[in-house]
Amino acid sequence: MNDLTKKKKVSAIPYLLILPTLFFVILFTVYPLIASFKGSFFIHRLNIPKYREPVFCGLENYSKLFQSEEFRLILLNTVKYVVVLVPVTVVASLFFALWLSKERFRKFRVAIFHPAVLPLVSAATIWMFFFTPDYGLFNSLLGLFGYKGPENWTGNPKMSLWALVIISFWKDAGFYMIYYLAGVQNLPKDVYEALRIEGAGPIVSFFKFTLPLLKRTTLFVTTVAVIGAFRTVDHVIVLTQGGPSNSSSLLLYYLWQVRFEHLNVGLSSAITIILVLLLLIFTITNFLVSEKGGDNV
Repeated sequence: MNDLTKKKKVSAIPYLLILPTLFFVILFTVYPLIASFKGSFFIHRLNIPKYREPVFCGLENYSKLFQSEEFRLILLNTVKYVVVLVPVTVVASLFFALWLSKERFRKFRVAIFHPAVLPLVSAATIWMFFFTPDYGLFNSLLGLFGYKGPENWTGNPKMSLWALVIISFWKDAGFYMIYYLAGVQNLPKDVYEALRIEGAGPIVSFFKFTLPLLKRTTLFVTTVAVIGAFRTVDHVIVLTQGGPSNSSSLLLYYLWQVRFEHLNVGLSSAITIILVLLLLIFTITNFLVSEKGGDNV
């Protein structure tokens, strides 16, 4: 009986250890999410006396959003941004990890990782100089190849969103590389030797051995990358402010505008729920696609 009591006491320790983290998760994640879900069914505008107190409106906030051409454009911008940025960044980070895992290239690790330690606002400010129409680095390089006339990267509706993609790729690829680098360095080296003896080339070794064994790492990296892409707001504020004509506005930036500029609490709550649902859809889809081929060691 005493042994059973001891076992029960010991088994409760892990739960006690996670209590502080659980408290903060509930306080800063679960509670705000529940409050946003509830608030999305009310008209609540702090700058209009009539609606300073919440007024129940059902699904009116959601209906208003999806009927808005502005919101549909911003939603499309966000999806395009995530769908382009995440695969390109993940593939590049894996390539960097494979490259820098070799002994003779290890000295370049700091150079590739360095953008990841820069503050987001600082990174956007650096790239603001690169994108400057008259004397920016990009236009200067294009001039070397005979291109005439400065290109306004952040002022062109067709290019502003892709300018944000370039910045985020530059900043994030080195960060995700660290996770892949840890995975690559833990792969069994004797298997590579066996594959080499058997005559398997680097392409066969990569697709038949390296990539399957890094599947768990890829699942983690892509999930974090998707969440990070949806959270992009600093670059938008510094470089484009969502312009021109909302061509570079993303969902989180629009949420910030609605809540803190327009003081529309009800509508911003509805945008929050839509953002969370999009994150869940992308994350669950990523998990299902990654697990489709079965478990790998």
